Amino acid sequence: MTARRETQFSEGGKSKCVINGNGTSQGQWGRAWKVDWFSLGSVIFLLLFAPFIVYYFIMSCDQYNCSLTKPAIDLFTGKAHLLDIWNKTPPLTWKAVTLYITWVIFQAFLFMLPDFCHKFLPWFRGGVQEGAMTPAGIVLKYEINGLQSWLITHVLWFANVFHFHWFSPTIIFDNWIPLLWCANILGYSVSIFAMIKAYYFPSDAKDCKFTGNFFYDFMMGIEFNPRVGKWFDFKLFFNGRPGIIAWTLINLSYAAKQQELYGQVTNSMILVNILQSLYILDFFWNEAWYLKTIDICHDHFGWYLGWGDCVWLPYLYTLQGLYLVYHPVQLATGSAIGILLLGLAGYYIFRMTNHQKDLFRRTDGNCKIWGKKPNYIECSYMSTDKTKHYSKLLTSGFWRVARHFNYTGDLMGCLAYCLSCGSEHILPYFYIIYMTILLVHRCIRDEHRCSSKYGKDWKEYTDAVPYRLFPGIF
Repeated sequence: MTARRETQFSEGGKSKCVINGNGTSQGQWGRAWKVDWFSLGSVIFLLLFAPFIVYYFIMSCDQYNCSLTKPAIDLFTGKAHLLDIWNKTPPLTWKAVTLYITWVIFQAFLFMLPDFCHKFLPWFRGGVQEGAMTPAGIVLKYEINGLQSWLITHVLWFANVFHFHWFSPTIIFDNWIPLLWCANILGYSVSIFAMIKAYYFPSDAKDCKFTGNFFYDFMMGIEFNPRVGKWFDFKLFFNGRPGIIAWTLINLSYAAKQQELYGQVTNSMILVNILQSLYILDFFWNEAWYLKTIDICHDHFGWYLGWGDCVWLPYLYTLQGLYLVYHPVQLATGSAIGILLLGLAGYYIFRMTNHQKDLFRRTDGNCKIWGKKPNYIECSYMSTDKTKHYSKLLTSGFWRVARHFNYTGDLMGCLAYCLSCGSEHILPYFYIIYMTILLVHRCIRDEHRCSSKYGKDWKEYTDAVPYRLFPGIF
């Protein structure tokens, strides 16, 4: 349910392997082989309540003016019943179905086009790129064309807004809840298909993980890289389209609705559009780099990614813009500038931290970071064939400040989105709360694996860089 979060530790040399019950090797990274009771309970909780959480947030805005407490109080005191709220929920419509199917098919078409952007844009890595080696030793190729898809989509959007007028720019907001049903149908359909495919016609059986627990396998996925044909990769498509490309269009539709309702677009709405668009464009500009992140390298494709990218991402990551439609906020000039600077500083830290790591890896340490030759700690580990491998962990630049300082920059950007909405309601602050929990959990999860992988060398590294996210605090 995330996009392009990365750590220093997800890739470095080859993945350590373990042996499963059938005698075949699989990667240390990725989802579990066995499910403990806590993991199973967490999985069942998310399967049951994550769809309800999305529904609750959206209906709170639709019926309770974005108050998260009032519907709960009304339900608890008997002033309202779930059936009453359900009966007031806009139903699925043929217009929404047509719009959503057209959108997904169009993005699938763009996904299959060869990339031309890399031929015209300097420094952009597009076209056919190799991903990381999978636990089964396979290196897949990907057609990197997300930036091209985003540009084509948005050129058509603005051509419609300023010239052709095929549809209203508020079309997404006006059909937002009917589109939620469409997104859920697709999310569940692709998740069910991915599970059936893993059992009966997997793309590569060696990269499948079965626990024998239906709920865990359904949520966390069985296949590592399910594909249809040579190029249609489920993980890259659903992680990178259609939800993320829609993100900017959703925000633009919110801005258009604000203009329609109030006769102006507030500076807070402009801030949200600018800062989140910067994040999204960064994702597509660095899509080739994204192939080496945790989402692609270690996550299997199941409900967590299938439903999460179809529903959770577009509906909960855009709450700030939705809130500002119902509660337009005109920030004081000083506040707006401060929030903009916070967001830009967070982006700079996020991007430069990842750039330093990428430069260090590509040059095998033969580079300069902050004007100096970088320091690093060389770690060793043994693979199952008793071969010794080495990885280098950077301890210079931003990676000297904290072990996950790119996450720190990411959280600064998330906070800026939320602060743009003022302080009247908690709803737009869900994003920073959720991302803090998610990234702290990811820090702990990744470092547990690295401790197992590198042993005493990991202790040396954590002594050199003692803080995870916030220097002096955590």
